[in-house]
Amino acid sequence: MIITSDIVKKAFDEYSNKNTKFYREVRDGKLFKIVNGLYETDPNTSGYLLAGSIYGPSYISFEYALSFYGLIPERVNTVTCATCGKKKKKEYNTDFGIFTYRDVPVLAYPEEILLKEENNYSYQIATPEKALCDKLYTLSPLKNYSNLENMLFNDLRIDEEEFNKLNIDKVKRLSDLYHSKNIILLAKYMRRKINE
Repeated sequence: MIITSDIVKKAFDEYSNKNTKFYREVRDGKLFKIVNGLYETDPNTSGYLLAGSIYGPSYISFEYALSFYGLIPERVNTVTCATCGKKKKKEYNTDFGIFTYRDVPVLAYPEEILLKEENNYSYQIATPEKALCDKLYTLSPLKNYSNLENMLFNDLRIDEEEFNKLNIDKVKRLSDLYHSKNIILLAKYMRRKINE
């Protein structure tokens, strides 16, 4: 269970020195620090379940989500998250893993996010289409379909079978929100593939 240091200290009201009792709980392995002011009671909690509590508002996206959906073959250890309006990247190295946060456009941010629940935790994650759009948004502009194919299937190693399952209408709708050449190119490329 995620808990703040303030809530823990409030539970120690009967102790004359709440801070000492609090640090004893940490020392004795009853509380596990995530980041300053935020603790977890179970040291075996998966990092992705904590991502939204560390820095937010945010949702899981980019490489971590692409791996989660089987779009890329690699297992991704860093929990990669999207934010908006923060204007700078953030990284947290914790006992629960490494977490990175970076902005996506404000208009695109709230779209295509799923709320999932697992073991009494809830977390937000981009749909496969949104995760791919978020990733392409972070890359240098691609010039043509050939560049895009090379980026998708060679550099990112996107699984073609999984790629072909993506919803074109979702990608088209998202492409209007990013104002990104890469995502507009992706939407056109997907439409062209269907018409071949």
